[in-house]
Amino acid sequence: MSSMSSPAPRRVAFLVFDGVRALDVSGPCEVFHQAEQFGCPYELVLVSARGGTVTTSAGLALAGTVAAADAGPVDTVVIAGADRLAGLSPDGDAELLAAAEVLAGPAARVASVCSGAFVLAALGLLDGRRATTHWRHAGALARKFPLVRVEPDALHVRDGRYLTSAGISAGIDLALALVEEDHSSDLARRVARELVVFMQRPGGQSQFSAALDAPPPRNGALRTVTAAVVSDPAAEHTLPAMAAAAAVSTRHLTRLFRSELHTTPARWVERVRLDHAQRLLLDGHGITSAARHSGFGSDETLRRAFARHLGTTPTDYRRRFTTTRGRTP
Repeated sequence: MSSMSSPAPRRVAFLVFDGVRALDVSGPCEVFHQAEQFGCPYELVLVSARGGTVTTSAGLALAGTVAAADAGPVDTVVIAGADRLAGLSPDGDAELLAAAEVLAGPAARVASVCSGAFVLAALGLLDGRRATTHWRHAGALARKFPLVRVEPDALHVRDGRYLTSAGISAGIDLALALVEEDHSSDLARRVARELVVFMQRPGGQSQFSAALDAPPPRNGALRTVTAAVVSDPAAEHTLPAMAAAAAVSTRHLTRLFRSELHTTPARWVERVRLDHAQRLLLDGHGITSAARHSGFGSDETLRRAFARHLGTTPTDYRRRFTTTRGRTP
């Protein structure tokens, strides 16, 4: 009488290092662990450049990591993130880059969480490919590695065998997508329910970002115009009005916006108004009030802007972000 053998576990290696963000590792690990509880085994291994103990950014120790040279073959590599990686260049942390290269070479899938994408980019593995990272670092990734096609609003992106995900908790979204690919959408859904998370979160990561988190423009005329828009988003900010305020032609002002802010005047004004509307909603304003005081004018115009930039509605946005307190039945 023959017995059915259990499937061989899929081996997933997490590349970690001093200063790594703990949730970039523990979040995806828990997804794979829960999949194993439902009968779909994964073998998880923590790998570092030299092996031993590494310390996370929160001061927690990850003990017993395996040296990259001794890790052996793995099915999937996940490179976790850290703030310092956003400054990584091709001639940067040689030890970390060498460890990533050793692991990535034979792996069927190579993934990153948050700023872990900078490691893949520094190795040239993302050249000509679509990729994403935390919204705060997306601009830096695009500037430092112009051959990478950065998608700043995506929660996770797959291009060939390479997968990149946005900031921190997006590593959970990525891991769920890998479980679904390995097994089934039903299993991924069961894991998501167990962890009390969305299987696929509505909207992109723009709904989490602060659109105005950028240094002021260097050009004096442009700085005057942008300051006026930020101080009173609901005022008239047509292109002729802004050009007149800056004492430049509309064509020159458009060139300034494109060269320094990489957008058009109209799109920039809309993003400022949207940022203001988001704050008004979280401060307790209704949709009509937020639309009027942010310069959108009507509820429908505000809804269209939310759908276009954030992939959600004003009502859902307010419900998601207004408080950490659960609703009272």
